[in-house]
Amino acid sequence: MTNEKKLKEIILSVLVADAYSLGAHWIYDEKKLQTLQINWEELNTPQAIWHKGKAAGEFTHYGDQLLWLYQFLQDKKEFDVNEYIKFWKAKVDIYEGYIDSATKNTLENIQNEVFPTGSNSTDLSIIGRIAPLLLVSSSKDEFLKNVHDFIQATHNSYEALTTGKFFALLLLEVLNGKDIQQTLARLKEDFDIKIQSYIVEGMASKTNDTFQAIRGFGPACDINGGFEGVVHLLSKYDNLKEMLICNAKAGGDSSARGMIATMIFMAQPNKTLTQIPSNWLNINAVI
Repeated sequence: MTNEKKLKEIILSVLVADAYSLGAHWIYDEKKLQTLQINWEELNTPQAIWHKGKAAGEFTHYGDQLLWLYQFLQDKKEFDVNEYIKFWKAKVDIYEGYIDSATKNTLENIQNEVFPTGSNSTDLSIIGRIAPLLLVSSSKDEFLKNVHDFIQATHNSYEALTTGKFFALLLLEVLNGKDIQQTLARLKEDFDIKIQSYIVEGMASKTNDTFQAIRGFGPACDINGGFEGVVHLLSKYDNLKEMLICNAKAGGDSSARGMIATMIFMAQPNKTLTQIPSNWLNINAVI
């Protein structure tokens, strides 16, 4: 698989994407988005009540849970989903950040001894957390299994599992030097008509204004709308900073879109941490 240095750069970049998104995350009102007291060149404190108490450089609950997975895997050679769920629950039990529906419903399933433990959530955000699994995957098949098990642990829906498989395959292909656009077009043929339509619509929007494109697809948390937004970002931009700023200005679940798009973007062999402004690297994590 890929060398550890490259993987850690990808993980760090995804965390930066989440930290950068924190400022405008879950702001939906178009007028408010255009008048936010935010310096788009910096990391910002959150403007939404859902992340009250967070400081600039910290993460949404998505970034926090990505960091938990990375921490869990530090002394591991393989991914044991049962051990991970114990670790995850211990973290959630003392967590002071936002507890989303997927987390609440997964906790209920654990309490009721439901297995698999995952909620039926179709939120896009879980896909942006899969990169650390590459650290304990020695083959394509092992990585795909690990991604499946990880997603199923908290987001046990057909939509989340299928979308996870798609972006896991895309990530592997791009890490191996394949072109993002060509791979998007080729991989879509192996998936259902809904995913095919997400990809076609996302790629077709590459010349559109990002604010209008994402608002048109739907800026909320669901895979339906968010998937197309990610494909739009990957199709339109070859500059990470520009991509993340334009994504954040579109509002809604900017972190979910930004984390996935950054993961794929930074998997390109020619992309390094020089893509990230140095002041954005002042995040609350060491990778």
